[in-house]
Amino acid sequence: MAKLLEKAIKDAIEDGKVSFGTKEALGGMKNSKLVVLSHSIPSETLQKINDAAKSAKVQMLNYRGSSVELGRLCGAQFRISAVSLKTLSDTNLKAIIKDAEQGQSS
Repeated sequence: MAKLLEKAIKDAIEDGKVSFGTKEALGGMKNSKLVVLSHSIPSETLQKINDAAKSAKVQMLNYRGSSVELGRLCGAQFRISAVSLKTLSDTNLKAIIKDAEQGQSS
């Protein structure tokens, strides 16, 4: 999962079509294609993001790592609990979700 997701995140960063953090993810949910969440998110915040994603019909991806690892994946030197990708092709989105599902079953 990391390779596809890493490429999608780097492309979104280059295009300026990404936002970091749970507040930004919640605020910009309607413009998002995919929201990636680390395991470090408090449960009440996670529930809010899940509810907002369902109502906006946005795909969610639970990243296996911590917020430190997600920050590194994004090329940041700080912790990132949530990443909202605003531009992502449907093909890439499906591939990332499929890859994540296969990774969870193995």
